[in-house]
Amino acid sequence: MTSEQNPKSEDKKKILFVINTLGRAGAETALMALLRKLLSGENKGRYDISLFVLTGQGEMIDDLPEGVRVLNRDYQNESVLSAEGRKILKKKCLRALIKRCNLLRLFPYIITNAFAMRGGIKADKLLWRVLSDGAEHFDEQFDLAVAYLEGGSTYYVSDHVNASKKAAFVHVDYVQAGYTPKLDLGCYDRIDRIFSVSDEVKDAFLNMHPSYSDKTEIFHNIIDKDRIRKLALTGKGFDDGFDGIRIVTVGRLTAQKSFEVSIDAMKIIAEKGIESGQRVRWYVFGEGDQRGFLEEHIKECGLEGDFILFGAVSNPYPYISQADLYVHATRFEGKSIAIQEAQALGKAIIASDCSGNREQIDNGTDGVLCDFNAESIAEAVINLLNNPEMIKKLGKAAPDKLEDSTKEIIKLTCMI
Repeated sequence: MTSEQNPKSEDKKKILFVINTLGRAGAETALMALLRKLLSGENKGRYDISLFVLTGQGEMIDDLPEGVRVLNRDYQNESVLSAEGRKILKKKCLRALIKRCNLLRLFPYIITNAFAMRGGIKADKLLWRVLSDGAEHFDEQFDLAVAYLEGGSTYYVSDHVNASKKAAFVHVDYVQAGYTPKLDLGCYDRIDRIFSVSDEVKDAFLNMHPSYSDKTEIFHNIIDKDRIRKLALTGKGFDDGFDGIRIVTVGRLTAQKSFEVSIDAMKIIAEKGIESGQRVRWYVFGEGDQRGFLEEHIKECGLEGDFILFGAVSNPYPYISQADLYVHATRFEGKSIAIQEAQALGKAIIASDCSGNREQIDNGTDGVLCDFNAESIAEAVINLLNNPEMIKKLGKAAPDKLEDSTKEIIKLTCMI
């Protein structure tokens, strides 16, 4: 290896990544894949990479690739979606409010934005500014600072990081998620490059922030196909003895995912049945604050043995690989990592026809799009399960949708 390929430590470019939390979710999974790419292959030895997690919390800390320096002095690997994790996060929010007189200083900001929010107050959006201003600040100078999520991490990189260049990622439909220019307080003025993960995410962002069109471009999520396929061969997968047809979904149990609609769809599927007469069981892998509500709804529908809230697992890939069908029915998305992971494993996919999802599925070629209601979801599932040949065709075409990550990495590294 030449000296150019293996730079001395003083020649390495220093990159800081900032993310809101490090829970087991899509953006965090994509970040792990991106970090692995930056630390391996032709990039090995070129970058000194640091990570700061705004909440100082999240179980995916154990998945960090070797070579990433974590700046948090006090880090807890409890999930922000667990009951204990939410208690920890509430304490951190209270401390952030007290720190640097944030409560007094930000009170007008909180009140003004709370009453301006459409569809009710979104506490998380209001608190990102508080957490950003109340977090640890560092004097260290970086060549590039990357805010890997909208909200808190972007506010932090914009206002509190010393870097020659700054980039920010947008992973969600900005309007649907509840962000506004008043919430942002001009943070993107101080960002050199804005990366959106899909065309629809870009359009939604620029509809709200048209003045940033010249510095906004697409950066597709990094998916480590080889690693996913390797992990699918490890672990036990299903061990419940069920011999019917398995549907799998991966996603957080949150309002955005609206799993109550999938539960209603499963009730219709169970009542109508499929031509083969086989029983169908639907598994959801993920955790969140809607668990109690969803468990009650499952009981009301009499689906205790048919719709399973499996919980979050560190390696969902054996389960996805063993499933007969992958379904991703949500109100809105940015660009779903879960869909891309199912595509990497060659699964036939049904997804709701919403922002984000429709960009990932070519209806009838590598998946099926349906309306976001119980009847349409159930109809799509029943039709596909009654057509095994179509399932094979869609599954075979699914991996072709995944983009090459090389050009995406260059978009980031060329900034320095």
